[in-house]
Amino acid sequence: MSTAIRAELRKWTSTRMWWILLLVMAAYMAFLAAVLGFSLTVAPEQQGAVPLTGVEAATTVYSIGNGLGYVFPLLAGALAMTGEFRYQTITPSLLAEPRRSVFLSAKVVVALLIGLVFGLVGTLSTVAVGAPILAWQGDGAFLGSSDVIVPVLLSVVALAVWAFVGVGVGTLITNQVAAIVVVLAFTQFVEPIVRVGLSAVDSLASAAQFLPGAASEALVGASTYASFGSSGDVLGRLPGALVFLAYGVVFALVGRFTTLRRDIT
Repeated sequence: MSTAIRAELRKWTSTRMWWILLLVMAAYMAFLAAVLGFSLTVAPEQQGAVPLTGVEAATTVYSIGNGLGYVFPLLAGALAMTGEFRYQTITPSLLAEPRRSVFLSAKVVVALLIGLVFGLVGTLSTVAVGAPILAWQGDGAFLGSSDVIVPVLLSVVALAVWAFVGVGVGTLITNQVAAIVVVLAFTQFVEPIVRVGLSAVDSLASAAQFLPGAASEALVGASTYASFGSSGDVLGRLPGALVFLAYGVVFALVGRFTTLRRDIT
């Protein structure tokens, strides 16, 4: 297992895609934190924002990486698997490590480690830009409050789990272009629309809580959508964490017994 993990780490560090995604994520999160910070503090009613204050405003700004930036670690995890099929490295990889469960497990472990890097960089970007704005124009940055620090730390963890989910997606959808299209379409269009639609129907509102984005927000304990009144409530932290992890586990298991069970040449 340790040999497979070292080999997987070398694959990540020998390519440029992961750190390009990381840099783009950092810039995007900083931009969103600035926009959101100003919209919540500088005449929010005139800008169409919900007037959030105090700890709620701080957690909303600092956790926006998990609310809107999770597409980056999700893509990184998916690319780690689909790249094996696109560049035909899957054959020598499985010759070096024929135990396919070990091969997939190493992918997951390293994806979680790289995902932590995405989580740290993305979350620090939002805090570095958002905190001064909230301290200047709002009620304060609240970086000394446990009600803020805990969601910030859990946002890092949630973004790492998104990379794990991405590996599962890449195991199911081995075509790299198709995987990228599905990830972008689902994260940017499908889930937001479905969450809003389900939340608008009382009898279906509870179903929205079990979507992956909603489950990750439940783990963090801060919901970007709920803060702006765009969706209903989320699950509790523990149920949300279990649902969120279940997505990654189920995707990986299904991929293991479908894609990785077949002959690969």
